[in-house]
Amino acid sequence: MPKRTQLIKPRIREILSRKLPPELVNLLPKHWVQLGDILILPLREELLPYKKEIAEAYAKVLGVKTVLRKGKIGGEFRETNYEIIYGNDPVTIHKENGILYKFDASKVMFSPANVKERVRMASIANPNELVVDMFAGIGHLSLPIAKHCRARVIAIEKSPYTFQFLVENIELNKVQDRMTAYNIDNREFKGENIADRILMGYVVKTHEFIPKALEIAKNEAIIHYHNTVPEKLMPREPFATFQKMANEQGYETELLESRILKRYAPGVWHVVLDIKVFKK
Repeated sequence: MPKRTQLIKPRIREILSRKLPPELVNLLPKHWVQLGDILILPLREELLPYKKEIAEAYAKVLGVKTVLRKGKIGGEFRETNYEIIYGNDPVTIHKENGILYKFDASKVMFSPANVKERVRMASIANPNELVVDMFAGIGHLSLPIAKHCRARVIAIEKSPYTFQFLVENIELNKVQDRMTAYNIDNREFKGENIADRILMGYVVKTHEFIPKALEIAKNEAIIHYHNTVPEKLMPREPFATFQKMANEQGYETELLESRILKRYAPGVWHVVLDIKVFKK
C-alpha cells in the first residue's frame, strides 16, 4: 500500500529537534504518501519557513529522491501542482498490483485511496471484451484490465502531458498488442455501439458525458460510472441522474453495484456505480 500513516519516526524527530523551535516539532506531519521514490508531504502554515529542512530530513530517513508539498487538486485535468521542496525530479515509477505507473507526481494525480478500485479492475473483465476508458489518465484503471484481464482496451486521454505517460505506461507494461491510446476529447471519439464495458473515471461533471458513453456502448454493456455526490442525496444519487439521462437517450438501466471510494470533500463522497444498459 502506498499510503503511510504512522507516528513520526524517532530519527526524523531527532534531526529536526536540532533545527526547529520546540513548539513546531509536534506539528511535523504524521501522515504522508509515498509513490515510487517520491514523497508527498502535507505541511501546516507554521512549518513553511522550515520546509526545506523538513523535506530533507524526511527524504533521507525514508529513502526517497524527491519530496513534494501537498496542495490542492483542480482544473479540468485534475492537476496536482504540488511544490517540489526537496530534490528536482518529480517523475517516478510506482508499482502496484503488478502494474508499473510512470507519471509526474507534481502535476498528475494518483490517488492512494483508489487502490481498491484499481485492484478490482484487474479481475473485472473477460479477454474477449472491448473496454473503452473515457478518462484514461496515465492508465490508472485500464492498465490493470489490459494486463491482468487481457481484454482489448481503447484508452482516451485529453491532456497532452498526461497522454505522454499513458503511452509510456502501455509500453512499460507490455500491453501494446491489446491497448490503444487516443489523445482527444472523448466526445470526439468516433466509435459507436462497440464497447462491452466503459470506464468513466471522472468526478463532478461525469454526468455530462453520459450521452457519449451510451453512444459508444453495445446493448447490455456495463458502465463503471464515477462521480461525486453530496451525502444528503445518497443513496438515490447518482444513479437517479444516470437513469434519467439514459432513459432520455432510449436506454433502460440496471444498477449492479454501488461503491463508496473515498471522501471527496466535507459531506461529499466519490462513488462508483456498475450499471448495465439496455437499448429500448
